[in-house]
Amino acid sequence: MIGQIKTSTENRERVARLTRKFGLGAENIIARIAIAYSLKQGNHFDPTKVKDSGGKEYSRNVLFGNLFPLYLSMICEHYQIKSTDKDLPRYFKLHLDDGLELIDKDVKDNPNLVGFDYLFDKIHEGLSEI
Repeated sequence: MIGQIKTSTENRERVARLTRKFGLGAENIIARIAIAYSLKQGNHFDPTKVKDSGGKEYSRNVLFGNLFPLYLSMICEHYQIKSTDKDLPRYFKLHLDDGLELIDKDVKDNPNLVGFDYLFDKIHEGLSEI
């Protein structure tokens, strides 16, 4: 099942930088947001095209806490797969890396961006699509 999930090497610093930028405290919070943000974009990834795993490492409990069933459901629904699919850890990693890159690009494109405002806007956009 899902054990450890590691970001790519280039995302190791992104995790720390984005956590500081948004004042989130623990680095697992930006990771959770990154996965959800990536899924919201609607992209589907090939599980054989995983980037390196030399970055920040998360255990399942640290990354998801008690929200694992929610994230598992989102991934399974997105890919139309069962919760026993052997590629689940890869899908989580792919969306984690993708989400971190997307958020980092948003921040670079808008250097005066205020963390709370950015996150609120993204949450609002997501909720308005429901």
